[in-house]
Amino acid sequence: MSDTTPQRPDGLNENMGTQQQPRVQVEPTPVSPQGANPVGAHTAPGAASSPELMSRTVVKTRTKKFPVFLSALGGLAVGAVLVIALVMTGALDIDRGGSVTAVTPDSTSQTIDIDPEDTTLAETVAAKALPSVVSITAQTGESDASGESSGSIGSGVILDKDGNILTNHHVVEGATAISVTLDDGTNYDAELVGEDSSSDLAVIRLQNADANSLTPIEIGDSDDLTVGEWVMAIGSPFGNEQSVSTGIVSALYRSTALPSTSGTSIYANMIQTDAAINPGNSGGALVNDEGKLIGINSVIESYSGSSSGVGFAIPVNYAKNIADQIIAGKTPVHPYLGVTLTTVNAWNARQNNLAVDSGAYVNSVAEDGPAAQAGIQQGDIITAVDGEQITSADGLIIAIREHEVGEKVTLTVMRGTDKQDIEVTLGSDEALQAEQQDNTEGNGSGNGMTEEEFLQYLQELLGRGGNGGGSGFGF
Repeated sequence: MSDTTPQRPDGLNENMGTQQQPRVQVEPTPVSPQGANPVGAHTAPGAASSPELMSRTVVKTRTKKFPVFLSALGGLAVGAVLVIALVMTGALDIDRGGSVTAVTPDSTSQTIDIDPEDTTLAETVAAKALPSVVSITAQTGESDASGESSGSIGSGVILDKDGNILTNHHVVEGATAISVTLDDGTNYDAELVGEDSSSDLAVIRLQNADANSLTPIEIGDSDDLTVGEWVMAIGSPFGNEQSVSTGIVSALYRSTALPSTSGTSIYANMIQTDAAINPGNSGGALVNDEGKLIGINSVIESYSGSSSGVGFAIPVNYAKNIADQIIAGKTPVHPYLGVTLTTVNAWNARQNNLAVDSGAYVNSVAEDGPAAQAGIQQGDIITAVDGEQITSADGLIIAIREHEVGEKVTLTVMRGTDKQDIEVTLGSDEALQAEQQDNTEGNGSGNGMTEEEFLQYLQELLGRGGNGGGSGFGF
């Protein structure tokens, strides 16, 4: 994989090896070595020691001189106008008693007292949202003779009074024990309720937790976001619990597919933000200026492995839908087309005398699948979805994943030299997932995957049918 390929933050994991990490990644959280706990550094409970000390870099920039008095006066004026405007518009729901009121997912209300005097937007939002974000330590191996064990650190968001917590799949993947620390420092053991590696989401549940000590987060609407909107990221970067960073929505509808030890995760319609997201933030909250959850922090794009101001969050509308299915005991489902694909490029187009030099070539069509029912045929080249150009097989997979099961999409198809539009009603991959799970359990396959195995996994996971003998994507 090239160094320009996006990657997931894989939580904080000491056993990452020396393999170069892609620049977009799910971040691992560094852990201090045994016996070394420098001032200001925090080692999360249950995290394994690391052979190297954690280093921190302070970058200073040169600024133009400006009269101190004028700078201070201007800052006070702008700050006063901002706070007054926010209070008058209701963005800061501060009542005269100095409190913030939130409505939880179970329709109950929670009131958090704050000091209404000299309160900034960031302070108000943090006071409201911090109690709903937790730190997660996932043990992934047996303890050695000294009692040390490998593991990772991530974050999670409290969904309800039952103790259900939404996080990333990669934070708890392969965990043999899970420990959760609340905002007040209380520790609980947790169990895995369910996971969906394909969307990199999972739900864990606190064991024997006091419902009165839990503060479910208020859910926002990720479909109502605008570029430039103020946001705050909350989590445990590098194991530093309950940390906040602020920024804006930098862009919307960013999509990518990233390989993992259990296959691949498809991130569709992600929220891009410049709020600092680092290893350990994975699974944490991205909230808006009302302290409402709008995304689950999951991916960063970085050459260094740390924040570069380009982070991504899974939209809460999608994440909450997956979480609700998991909590209800269902298998999370995804849109299913029923084809196997190969990317068309200039080289294979010339070799095979194809009419176009980009798109997704249909190797095979699953019998009675959505594509077959719509009239898609082997040899067709899909070049657009609802008018948006498709240049590769994985591009088509991501485009389809941006839709819902049962939704209709229009595929632009080249059949020979003829161009036509075909409407397809997307199916569900539930039966396929069950079949894939049976195959995985039957052959006892491990977590390590070669690139060839990764491509084969895509074919098996995302699509039924196919000739089983060729390369290519399927879904």
